[in-house]
Amino acid sequence: MSYSHLTTIERGKLETLYKLGWSARRIAKELGRHHSTISRELERNSEGSYKADSADRVYQKRREFCIPKGKWKEELRVVIEEKLKLTWSPEQIQGRLGIISFKTIYPWMNQ
Repeated sequence: MSYSHLTTIERGKLETLYKLGWSARRIAKELGRHHSTISRELERNSEGSYKADSADRVYQKRREFCIPKGKWKEELRVVIEEKLKLTWSPEQIQGRLGIISFKTIYPWMNQ
């Protein structure tokens, strides 16, 4: 099942509706979200009252730890550039190095 994170705009609406005294279920219905999503958001990001801007900052900070660092390193870039100058195809580079997908090399080439 796929899901999407709350946006900054949704957090702003959530703050406004929560201040008006709306329940989590009613807010969820208004935003088109599951009530547990709203409940978790309020639980994680409120200390007495919910503030959308601080909740968004906390969310962004948490996301920093979720983003994979990847395999793309400066040394790898140099090796790939050398192979491309030798007229190797991205498929050949990927086959020989086995570290990175040719689908990653093509967009990088077109930058």
